[in-house]
Amino acid sequence: MIDREEEMSFGKYFVSRKRVNFLFFLVVVFAWSAFIPSCAKKQEPVKKPPAPVSVGTVVQKTVPVQIRAIGNVEAYSTIQVKSQIGGELLRVHFREGQDVKKGDILFTIDPRPYEAMIKQAEATLARDISQMEYASEEARRYEELVKRGYVAKDQYEQFRTNAVALEATVNADKAVLDNARLQLKYCYIYSPVTGRTGALVSNQGNVIKANADNSMVVINQIQPIYVDFSVPEQYLADIKKYMASGKLKVVAFISKKDESGNDGGPEEGLLSFVDNTVDPTTGTIKLKATFENPKKRLWPGQFVDAMLTLTTQPNAVVAPSSAVQTGQNGQYVFVVRKDNTVESRPVVVNMTSGDESVIGKGLNPGETVVTDGQLRLVPDAAVEIKNTPEGGKGKI
Repeated sequence: MIDREEEMSFGKYFVSRKRVNFLFFLVVVFAWSAFIPSCAKKQEPVKKPPAPVSVGTVVQKTVPVQIRAIGNVEAYSTIQVKSQIGGELLRVHFREGQDVKKGDILFTIDPRPYEAMIKQAEATLARDISQMEYASEEARRYEELVKRGYVAKDQYEQFRTNAVALEATVNADKAVLDNARLQLKYCYIYSPVTGRTGALVSNQGNVIKANADNSMVVINQIQPIYVDFSVPEQYLADIKKYMASGKLKVVAFISKKDESGNDGGPEEGLLSFVDNTVDPTTGTIKLKATFENPKKRLWPGQFVDAMLTLTTQPNAVVAPSSAVQTGQNGQYVFVVRKDNTVESRPVVVNMTSGDESVIGKGLNPGETVVTDGQLRLVPDAAVEIKNTPEGGKGKI
């Protein structure tokens, strides 16, 4: 009896234990089923916010075909003023850096020695003229006597020869006098051109040598003025082609601004010279443009940005230059779709100038392209536009 009761008691205990384990298993299953969706929810990728960008609009318009280069300003003419005679520099009639006009007096060299030379030459001439006149009169009288047979012909020839010799002497005296007067004119040195004087080398009181190695002053003519620049030889054929049909315009940009922050705009000139040879060391051809330079903003030795306009290209597709990026596969742009996502599109750039690029292939007029913020972008990324889309600015 006791064994039977114990067995029954143990059976009840085993059944109860089994139920507890089953209930615990259900609790664990329900807890795990609730935990899995929570974990799955936490592992979902976080959606990135739209990237802020600036954009521009692709436009179609007529643009000029231009070549840009670094130019150097050169004086239209440079005059090294030297004295043709020697003497003491009596007076300087200008200040260093002063503008002078053609014909303005610059220097006066002591004229007194040359005035004395003129007086001496005049006196010699007067003496020889008197002797020549007397000899000519004697020869004329003896000519009459020879015709009548009163004197020998040899005697007449002697007087005639003497008269001819004195006439030659008079002509030589006149040449000496003319030279003396010319030397006196050289005492007054005038400006041969209109321009600006440089540093004064010879000061008042210096003794000047005739045709010295060093000039007394240098004058640069700056109205008009030249701008020299070189372009790759590949443009030579186009330059000659368009020069044959008319004058080509050149624009010089001066970087320095005035006190008010205004740079005064570019200076305009015309292409006036194409060198007769290509530089074999650089593969470039030298060009020269002439500028009227009315405000004297261009200065000899100054560096400027020169832009030569060859022709115009109608109906060109133009995009902001800042939109064009360069990658491993070439140039590309990010195009903004209507849903504010971007597309990476390869492009072919025909020409770039300033802040505009002429697109040969890859874009259509009216499309919107990203001009700033490309580093944050990947294809199909969402963007937030921070500005009002505009077409390319500036001129090509």
